[in-house]
Amino acid sequence: MPTLDDLSPLKAKPYKDAVDKLEELMTQSGRAFLLGAGCSKCAGLPLTAQLTSEALASTALDAPSKEILTAIQANFAGATYPNIEDFLSELVDLLAIADRRTARSATKQEIELGGKAYSAKSLHDAAEQIKRAIAKVIDKDVSIETHWKFVKAVHRPVRPGKTVGNQRVDYLVLNYDTLIEDALALEKVCFADGLDGGVTGWWNADTFSDDSLSARVLKLHGSINWCQFPDETLPRRVPKSISGTAVSDQRIVIWPASTKYRETQLDPYAQLATLAREVLRPRGGSQRVLAICGYKFCDSHINLELDRALRESRDLTLVVFWSDETLDGTLKRWHDDASVREQVLIYGKRGFWHGDTIGAASTDLPWWKFENITRLLGGER
Repeated sequence: MPTLDDLSPLKAKPYKDAVDKLEELMTQSGRAFLLGAGCSKCAGLPLTAQLTSEALASTALDAPSKEILTAIQANFAGATYPNIEDFLSELVDLLAIADRRTARSATKQEIELGGKAYSAKSLHDAAEQIKRAIAKVIDKDVSIETHWKFVKAVHRPVRPGKTVGNQRVDYLVLNYDTLIEDALALEKVCFADGLDGGVTGWWNADTFSDDSLSARVLKLHGSINWCQFPDETLPRRVPKSISGTAVSDQRIVIWPASTKYRETQLDPYAQLATLAREVLRPRGGSQRVLAICGYKFCDSHINLELDRALRESRDLTLVVFWSDETLDGTLKRWHDDASVREQVLIYGKRGFWHGDTIGAASTDLPWWKFENITRLLGGER
């Protein structure tokens, strides 16, 4: 068993007040969660930096794909912490350009990289191999314990005398693993993830409309257990034990690219994006609390959606668990902006920020870790 972090720093004011406020918000109806890569670390899955190094070294990449990837890496020389998702987004952008040239029968259809020219097919093959490499890194044995406890804390009574909201909980998941879905199933929480059927399933967005659901899981960037049949765009779920000529192991795992490659405009991603926007904009005077865990605000597309929702709905509150000691980027802009700062509560590694309240800390506050968020939601103090 790993050693648990000491939560005693959270018992002193003003941090105790912040924890009490968190409990108050999390026992209301209208709760949702945005989960990033940091939430999967405790289960044994890599953060982005490790995912990048392992994917780059993967045997799933053949020589031409490694050559293309190396050339794309070189284009990021001097960039701040470039990662495999940046490289794949760049490749997807280039593929969109090559496809457009090909469709228009341009004289120059190939893309130049590292002094060599590559066809759309070569770029497509490289993109699919990188997706398989990433899936291979992620698709391994994991520990479900923390996620199971998290789901139990979210959907079951917090402590004697305390209750949780009985409305549906929405999970906006940026990760490709299936930890949340597995944990919900283990806890016997009725949920939809967009696929009908069972171990073998097919995409059916109508499953999200079931009024009896206790949870919905919106995999905004796809999932490692989604595959694609030839000439189809909607995902299926097919176990590895099944084989056949109709089954393709191409993973549907995408990242928002600057040119918004065509996949992001098609279902299921368009449907998922629409549902996510509805989650962020409660209707009829209802309130919505979105807790953001394990996310570093490195996805400009997601950041833009959050910013728009904050400014369009005063009924949206963001609770952000932040792993850095200070605020920067999107979080700093929100905190400095009087028009939205009251809607954003930030539980940082060295402080708490909400409106005019700034509770700076000289020691680490452990509430930003997913496993400790789980402990707090479970009523531990």
